[in-house]
Amino acid sequence: MSWLDLRYHRLQQIQQLDPVTDHCLICHLLAGYEFPWDITRSLELAMLKTYCVPSISQLLDRTGEFHHHTQKRYDDTGLLVAEILKWGYDSERGLESIRRMNAIHGHYPISNEDFLYVLSTFIYEPIRWNERFGWRLFCETEKLAIFYFWQAIGKKMVIKDIPSTYDEFAQYNHNYEQQHFVYSDSNRRVVESTINLFLSWFPAISRPLLRPCVHGMFDELTLTAFGYSNPPVFVRNLGENSLKLRAHVSKWLLPRRTPDFFTDSKLRSYPHGYKLNHLGPTKMLAKLNRLSKKE
Repeated sequence: MSWLDLRYHRLQQIQQLDPVTDHCLICHLLAGYEFPWDITRSLELAMLKTYCVPSISQLLDRTGEFHHHTQKRYDDTGLLVAEILKWGYDSERGLESIRRMNAIHGHYPISNEDFLYVLSTFIYEPIRWNERFGWRLFCETEKLAIFYFWQAIGKKMVIKDIPSTYDEFAQYNHNYEQQHFVYSDSNRRVVESTINLFLSWFPAISRPLLRPCVHGMFDELTLTAFGYSNPPVFVRNLGENSLKLRAHVSKWLLPRRTPDFFTDSKLRSYPHGYKLNHLGPTKMLAKLNRLSKKE
């Protein structure tokens, strides 16, 4: 087998699978083996875009979690999603993660249309990221598998009126953003807390340059909803070209032999490891754990 055959061997395997019946396996391979770094970054972008919606950002702003426990909120979200991608939504850990999410969300007045939009970002932001910065493009089987995977999770979260086709849900995502992405002070406060968290992972001297590069990842509609000005063209190009260079280098690497899920990372909030009952808003944890024991 040539190097090129080896590099694309997993893609060839995926193309033999059925996106309807094998979507859990396909998403497991994408998130753990083919694109672990890219999918994490794309889901970060998806999270940021949900803050463009005042009804969502105002709720997050009121809870204070994104201001006072930003790292934990980020780690908890990443872990719950990664647990489902790693083990599947019908596994014991996958089901417990979904129960945990439902219990957390059940404490807040979240509209069904907001739930639908957030769900849609988990489908289409990774696909858009891949189109811009993937070391290879997703095949049609992979795109459909991502759709069916999150559609199934949405049903388990009791989200209503989930579109039945890939194109229909993509249109919902587009229409929702056009109608609901408007500036709000809460949008700005929540996104600033999150971007400050991202920047805290890098040396202080690099943060003034990195901040406009983060802004450069946003489209015009998103920038307006956050009250940001468009960064200079050279800054936007620097960020985008750096990610394209990374993709080009990744194309020449040997395929990953061991998985790399977010659950396997050493997390700042859980330096000694975590349990699923550790995940959730700080003030809500005790109540959530009591409910879990009763169930």
